[in-house]
Amino acid sequence: MTLPKTSTTILSTKGQVILPKAVRDEQNRAPGERLGVESTPDGVLLRQERLFPATKFEEARGSLSRKRKKALSLDEIEAALRAAAKRRYACD
Repeated sequence: MTLPKTSTTILSTKGQVILPKAVRDEQNRAPGERLGVESTPDGVLLRQERLFPATKFEEARGSLSRKRKKALSLDEIEAALRAAAKRRYACD
């Protein structure tokens, strides 16, 4: 669905704005979804809020345990991914 060039909504006395249905449908927005609000020189920007805060590599390094002493080769990783996909999408 393509959006019209402009769309109008009204700011309520509580400061609430309703997104037009065409926008909600195109953006796959659901009731209760959290949106970040950013003030820009052109107006107000709504962004989907992240489920988790941004994390730097240094903050997450070492958080996953590794039972294997040796890292997997690329061929072993590919074989494991293919086997998992085969199990997941197997036609019964």
